[in-house]
Amino acid sequence: MNLSSLKPAVGATKTRKRIGRGTGSGLGGTSTRGHKGAKSRSGYSKKIGFEGGQMPIQRRLPKFGFKNINRVEYKPINLDVLQRLADEQKLTKIDVQALINAGFISANHLVKILGNGALTAKLEVEAHAFSKSAEAAIQAVGGTVSKMK
Repeated sequence: MNLSSLKPAVGATKTRKRIGRGTGSGLGGTSTRGHKGAKSRSGYSKKIGFEGGQMPIQRRLPKFGFKNINRVEYKPINLDVLQRLADEQKLTKIDVQALINAGFISANHLVKILGNGALTAKLEVEAHAFSKSAEAAIQAVGGTVSKMK
């Protein structure tokens, strides 16, 4: 060991600059903020999307499209999902509560049964909406369909 190999212990030195601690520190005076202007003052915060007075991009670009405020959003559930659920849990009646318990939907979802997949079990299905193909497939195997509000 010699003097050239000595170094401080890990964590003993800091790399962060301590600004605003007087002119003798070399980082006093304006404290790295420059002279004058909003950015040099305390309490400055830039607004989201502010572009230095230039017209912001969200105002330069045109709006387009149409959003229907009366749209009803359904959570789609296919027939193969119903068949799998009936097989795994040995169900004859599948309603919204059964789908919530199985983890397919949450309590505030509206459910629409779609006709994708094959259904072999005779099921009593209760949901908010049905596609025509799903309704036909459920009734073809002897099941019943009931719509809820």
